[in-house]
Amino acid sequence: MSFEQIKARIALMLEEATYQPEDLHEAREVLREQMAELRAQNQSVPKDLQDLEKRLDDAFSE
Repeated sequence: MSFEQIKARIALMLEEATYQPEDLHEAREVLREQMAELRAQNQSVPKDLQDLEKRLDDAFSE
């Protein structure tokens, strides 16, 4: 999957999570999968996505 496709999938996932907050767990998993794919392609993961991952992790650890 190309970098642009991964970015588009993450954007779609975030938009869906905005309107369906009960799906945040699924959003967290999709985000992790997409970030792993970026890393596997030796692409850098944008800082805002890393921050979002941390915020989601913190929210689920409470």
